[in-house]
Amino acid sequence: MSFSGKVVIVTGASSGIGAVTAEAFAKRGAKVVLVGRNIANLKTTETACKAANPNAELLLIAADVTVDAERIINSTLEKFGKLDVLVNNAGILAYGNILDIDVEQFDSILNTNLRAVFLLTKLAAPHLIKTQGNIVNVSSINGLRAFPNASSYSTSKAALDQFTRCIALDLAAKNVRVNAVNPGVVVTNIHTRAGLTKEQYANHLRRAKETHALGRVGTTKEIADTIAFLASDEASFITGATVPVDGGKHAMCPR
Repeated sequence: MSFSGKVVIVTGASSGIGAVTAEAFAKRGAKVVLVGRNIANLKTTETACKAANPNAELLLIAADVTVDAERIINSTLEKFGKLDVLVNNAGILAYGNILDIDVEQFDSILNTNLRAVFLLTKLAAPHLIKTQGNIVNVSSINGLRAFPNASSYSTSKAALDQFTRCIALDLAAKNVRVNAVNPGVVVTNIHTRAGLTKEQYANHLRRAKETHALGRVGTTKEIADTIAFLASDEASFITGATVPVDGGKHAMCPR
């Protein structure tokens, strides 16, 4: 897969899946826009991209997707003059039973995981039509299956999956593809940021060996490579798909 000359925005590029996805596109020749709230972490991603491809053209944008969508798109166009791929990866996670959580948690998660995706998609779509580009949304196994104590997050991802399908139909006549990946458990810092202790997270990873058919958790590279495939010409007949990259977890009924 080559993305030579293509311009790719990756949100949430300061860590985890987003950072490795940015590196995957840079390695394949893309001009990559790295979007994240932490500029120091973005610079770490920049270093990794340059290591993968010393000639990579990069743009770092320190931004919050919930309020800076217009600036993200405009800065990309000012720098590179076009947009070929939008990867909506930025997302947050929080835990809690419905008896304990408040509406602020629900609003915060929906604002980041769904509303920001709507805004970026709305603003990017006219430019993707010009380049016959595409969108890849990073959803979750939580969008496909229900889990306790994660209702806000799971609802946001289920909505994101439906949004992916709807926008795929909206833009199909313009030859713009829209797909999503649904990762299972992947080693990143999202769970500890959501409040899990190191011990709880270790137990979570151990449990994942039983809940994933392949008997292990996933890697950020496996998710990033799938995102790159969906964004590539090799996937030119795939749109409206929500692709589980979860070691078979979506097919399991663990007890």
